[in-house]
Amino acid sequence: MTIEAVVFDLDGVIIDTEEVWEEVRRGYVAEHGREFLPDSQDRMMGMSTGEWSAHLADEVGVPRTAAEVASDVLGRMAERYRKDLPLIAGSVETVRALGARYRLALASSSARVLIDQVLATSGLTGEFEVTLSTEEVPRGKPAPDVYLTAVARLGLTPGVCAAVEDSSNGLRSAAAAGLTVIAVPHGVYPPADDALAGAALVVKAVTEVTPEAVSNLHR
Repeated sequence: MTIEAVVFDLDGVIIDTEEVWEEVRRGYVAEHGREFLPDSQDRMMGMSTGEWSAHLADEVGVPRTAAEVASDVLGRMAERYRKDLPLIAGSVETVRALGARYRLALASSSARVLIDQVLATSGLTGEFEVTLSTEEVPRGKPAPDVYLTAVARLGLTPGVCAAVEDSSNGLRSAAAAGLTVIAVPHGVYPPADDALAGAALVVKAVTEVTPEAVSNLHR
């Protein structure tokens, strides 16, 4: 099928924030006398706000409610974004180039407040017809909910949409939703082999996701 729309992830694709998220959350947890579990970082990549805040409160043991944890951490993240937005080199240009040829949507695990801040700061707000946070759907990644909802809001079917993802949970989410998956593996937090196996195209940098590359995708 011919691809009609491209659905972008945000963290790790447009902005390089996984290390910022880890630094902020580890610091926050440490302030409360707790430590990440061995698999906390991997598990939280792709989780919705409600899911990762519950993990920190209920499993890591931060003595705050999940809602309080979310509010505390999101406030710190928004402040970091206002001071210094860690855009991935070439990501803004890539989005605009694809937007000239394809319809665009955004399906992110970030909270709505952070999505809106990033798009406003980067000048990309007008590029996306649909922007969606996993906090606005029943389940976060790796469940397919956010991709299925984004595609539905475009008025399309998954079969004519491509997804651009970096993390294991994001790749699994897009594949489970039935989109053609383009993987941009993160250098510090590479996806698991099984998640990467579901990608139709694997690139080394988001700048390789050109209109020509998308048009050459075959299902």
